[in-house]
Amino acid sequence: MPTRPRTTTTLTPLPAGEHGLLAARPGPDLPAAGYAETELVAAGTAPSYAADAAGLPQDGRWSLVERDRADFATRVLLRAPVDPAAYSGTLVVEWLNVSSGTDAAPDWTYLAEEVVRGGHAWAGVSAQHVGVMGGVSAVGLGGPSAGLRGLERYAALHHPGDACSYGIFGEVAGALVDHLAGGLGATTCLLAIGESQSAYALTTYANGVQPLTGRFDGFLVHSRGGAAMPLGEPGAAVDIGVFRNDPPTRIRDDLAVPVVMVQTETDLTGRLAYLPARQPDAERVRLWEVAGTAHADKFQIGDFEDYLSCPRAVNRGQQAYVVRAALRHLETWARGGTAAPTAERLEVVDGRFATDDLGNARGGVRTPAVDVAVEVLSGDTEPGAPVICELFGSTVPLAAERVAAAYPELSAYLAAYERATDAAIAAGFVLPEDRAELLAEARVDEVAAALGGV
Repeated sequence: MPTRPRTTTTLTPLPAGEHGLLAARPGPDLPAAGYAETELVAAGTAPSYAADAAGLPQDGRWSLVERDRADFATRVLLRAPVDPAAYSGTLVVEWLNVSSGTDAAPDWTYLAEEVVRGGHAWAGVSAQHVGVMGGVSAVGLGGPSAGLRGLERYAALHHPGDACSYGIFGEVAGALVDHLAGGLGATTCLLAIGESQSAYALTTYANGVQPLTGRFDGFLVHSRGGAAMPLGEPGAAVDIGVFRNDPPTRIRDDLAVPVVMVQTETDLTGRLAYLPARQPDAERVRLWEVAGTAHADKFQIGDFEDYLSCPRAVNRGQQAYVVRAALRHLETWARGGTAAPTAERLEVVDGRFATDDLGNARGGVRTPAVDVAVEVLSGDTEPGAPVICELFGSTVPLAAERVAAAYPELSAYLAAYERATDAAIAAGFVLPEDRAELLAEARVDEVAAALGGV
């Protein structure tokens, strides 16, 4: 078992109650799966960090030093097996996302099935100032939020500013390892995950803090933009509307632990501008760019889609299955097993995605929805749409004539879809356990309607 840095952070259970975690899609039935949910207050001191004279180079090979330490008290939501015999020893710690102005756990939504069937523990950490103290939505959802402090049960929480967010995240992760040791047993693999704004933050953590602390055994960086989150200033929140325009920064390629990055079409171009930071795979770095996917999608949003009122249906791509596979590969790799597979990059020509005859992007990680397509799945939407709709991409059905020409019989479509599913599994980008779920997503009704209408 790896030797981990010690922490003096304490964890105190909160009484059961509304936990204030934004979720548009219900997760698995935790009690039925033998899991319990516990909400905790994490309290202690955490450092802020500063760069040395070399600054923050764009290759990610940063050298940071501890600055000041500050007191904090934040919230942690822990979901873990009840039976110690069921615990895999893997703890997945998610940097909760605050782009809506409220804590959200987008990667729990994508990964919950894989976490639970693997017997892993998951914890969501309110690492950022906005989540605790409140602030403005970065994606235009309503007015300013009051944060967790706006609810009476969280009145004791306090956050010293995003300069300490990296220290808070690491200190809380260490406290969780100690906490689980007292009940479930040893944590032998500690993974950090985060999506969107949290992925910007994990880029900074991996580049600068991980080399100092060696806290984590691996990182899943999901849907980051091209920049890294700033080191921040005490007492204040960082502003993603400003820092997303900072210079493009790679994940450093000399870490002692593996990093898997999963990127959608939305992330590469436009507002998030990851493309200038695109990097080759390295000994412990893998980059997966998933065709036909958006920064957020129907799987993430569920019935909340109607509330958005976007000009096109939001993206119905199949990134959830790819993200699950990424976590599986990352855990195996972090434990000393086989490295995650390499993937082709999406084809980009003059800043735009090259597309096939039906309009879907070429290259990248492939899923049945794009290889046996009945619709155009894109990471963008109509020009001028609200920011939130830009992030959710779009789904545009193909004309009946084009579907019928591609699949003259329903059986031909289903056979092709099944072959594409098995190809994705063989390539390592979909898990065998997800085969039935993925096959159930075949667009049978759409193909049948097209064949009946021509």
